[in-house]
Amino acid sequence: MEWLDGNRIQIIPPKRPKKLTGTRFATILGLNPWSTPFEIWCEVTRTYQKPFEDTIYTIAGKTIEPKQAEYMKQTYFMSNLVTPTDVWGEDYFHKTYGDFFKESPVLGGMWDYLLYGKDGKPTTVLEMKTSKRVEDWKVDIPEYYALQAALYAYLLGVDEVIMVASFLEPKDYDNPEKFVCSGENTITRPFKVSERYPNFKKYVNAAIAWWKAYVETGISPAFDERKDAEILKALRTNNLSPETDMAALVKEAEDLKAKLDAHAAEVAEDEKRYKVLTDMIKKAAIAQFRDGDKKVSIAGSTYNWEVSRTSATKIDKDAMKADGILAKYTTTEDSYRISPKALKEGA
Repeated sequence: MEWLDGNRIQIIPPKRPKKLTGTRFATILGLNPWSTPFEIWCEVTRTYQKPFEDTIYTIAGKTIEPKQAEYMKQTYFMSNLVTPTDVWGEDYFHKTYGDFFKESPVLGGMWDYLLYGKDGKPTTVLEMKTSKRVEDWKVDIPEYYALQAALYAYLLGVDEVIMVASFLEPKDYDNPEKFVCSGENTITRPFKVSERYPNFKKYVNAAIAWWKAYVETGISPAFDERKDAEILKALRTNNLSPETDMAALVKEAEDLKAKLDAHAAEVAEDEKRYKVLTDMIKKAAIAQFRDGDKKVSIAGSTYNWEVSRTSATKIDKDAMKADGILAKYTTTEDSYRISPKALKEGA
């Protein structure tokens, strides 16, 4: 990682970057107040991702979403509502790796629900949201939510979107399983992508351009010291940067080295004895192998000592050298090894 002028960093472009999902899509377009393009770049390039922990808000959302679907079925007679489970089965997340649009190389994500027509093809995307911020929905759908649903509709080739939002009180976050959707706490906001975004393709083109400029090059969009403070702290802690305090870094390494050396000295004899014991156990297990066996186990009170047998193909370098072909397939590359040497007292 290299820190560049203009509040940017550069990495080797990833071979398998993550895709731009609905939430990321709105963010890179500068339309999500809760995230930044730099944060999305870090996620997509696998440079850094904030640790995910379920909160009362995410738990409530997961718990209430099926209730919203049932509410739509009962209130709006949507008996043909289709879930990801209906399409891919219970383990749909792992089967799809969290992406329902494999044919799209850059854009992807997961829709919540679909409506199908008589021809068996999707006609409408339904996105379910929960919020405590009624004010955000009074005038219109928050743009970052609308764009998320519109992207999924675009990728599916449909025009109809229905946003379903349930507004929660503090008590609902404590007991989301008791929440009951009703006309008083749940609203629907339908729209057509063609009407809300007459030229939606321009958003797609902007996202593709962003991808080419930042993901394919490995050069980040500019970061914001305040908004991206958490990410920058993590990156600067684990990577050299212009702000790196080398004296503090070396001091931390020396303290850890001293601790590791002390621990190594304490367990050295135990490690030697452990090696002798495991070699003996391994030898005893090998003697028990029969034709066709892949593994043999020797049971203990707290561990099961399992020895596996595999076959491997080895390259005879001596034979290759004798035939004069080893040099042809030999390459040389530099490697670097750090070896801390203890300083003598008084030096």
